[in-house]
Amino acid sequence: MANSTILVVGGGISGVTAAVEAAEVGYEVVLVEKEPTLGGRVAQLKWYFPKLCPPACGLEINYRRIKTNPRIKVYTMTEVLGISGGPGNYKVRLKKKPRYVNENCTACGECEKVCEGERISEFDFGLRKTKAIYLPCPFAFPMRYVLDKDALAPGDLERIMQACKYNAIDPDMKEEEFELEAGAIIWATGWKPYDATKLDNLGYGKFENVITNMQMERLASPWGPTGGKILRPSDNTPPKRVAFVQCAGSRDENHLPYCSYICCLASLKHSIYLAQNDPEAESLIFYIDIRTPGRYEKFLKRAQEEAKITFIKGKVAKVEEDPETKDLIVTAEDTLSGKKVHEKVNMVVLALGMEPSIKGLEISGLKVDENGFVITDNGIIACGCAKMPLDVMTSNETATGAVIKAIQTILRG
Repeated sequence: MANSTILVVGGGISGVTAAVEAAEVGYEVVLVEKEPTLGGRVAQLKWYFPKLCPPACGLEINYRRIKTNPRIKVYTMTEVLGISGGPGNYKVRLKKKPRYVNENCTACGECEKVCEGERISEFDFGLRKTKAIYLPCPFAFPMRYVLDKDALAPGDLERIMQACKYNAIDPDMKEEEFELEAGAIIWATGWKPYDATKLDNLGYGKFENVITNMQMERLASPWGPTGGKILRPSDNTPPKRVAFVQCAGSRDENHLPYCSYICCLASLKHSIYLAQNDPEAESLIFYIDIRTPGRYEKFLKRAQEEAKITFIKGKVAKVEEDPETKDLIVTAEDTLSGKKVHEKVNMVVLALGMEPSIKGLEISGLKVDENGFVITDNGIIACGCAKMPLDVMTSNETATGAVIKAIQTILRG
């Protein structure tokens, strides 16, 4: 007889959607996420498509559905080590890392106030630091602090434990490995930005004012490192002229051979952010093709109306820096005019391609294609950006489809 539990791997928007939809039709669900909070990439955005909602709009409603549904069990800081068995009867090995903060935590923040040690914030893509004990994001789920023991300053642990009125700090927590059984597995581990340091000619890591598209999201976010003000990293001044380099790592046989689908839309959205930040600011979008499929043609028109955009059809050859001003010179061939152009800008944003979050990992029992995207195989069903590059709306559609396939797997079992 088939096991009726559905395991959902990945707690981003598609994983959360799959979990609540499966539970609300009567199935037991285990949702696992490797980070300390659910939310995934959507939690890092200022707005997401198609309605340009803030992330809390979609996530908090689903968090409420999780909280009130006893059929959903959530494990954060947990990842899959391997899968055995088959449809209807999978056995899954997992590893849970210690949070060092237990369920007594009320997120009051007193521990953070007395902590001196700091760590680089991965959530903000290195644009700021947090304390060694930190809340993953303002609308974290679970709403509980995390302790990075490696970042503690001398005396921090004692100060933190004394400041906590709820006996929530547990420095003796251990890493755990455990096994669970499931009838079907929905794989929703999402995506990560391509490594910009591999794009030597574009200056990321060499020049302060070359940033990535996800760093742009964090700058624009009201709960980001600059409180929503778009400021260039070298001197914290608002940029007047910004170059957006499309297909940074995508559609390139030396990097990612495929189109990452959302990069053009993201840069158009960023041009609107920039215009809201400064109506006189100019966006220069260097592109191969502008891809705004279906309903997103309307968004292209909106961006052209709301922002000062100059489109330059041509792949960027190199980015150089003026050492005195920290401005950047972008060199590209304008394929429409046949001329080489050199544009001086205050900041460059690389529209990095998507690659699967699990790329490079070997997980026994999981099939992936040559690019690292998960292949649906019997009762292991891929959805969201673990399956292919997608926007949020389509990721959610694939999550719903994955739930139907998971239920079919269990019923056939």
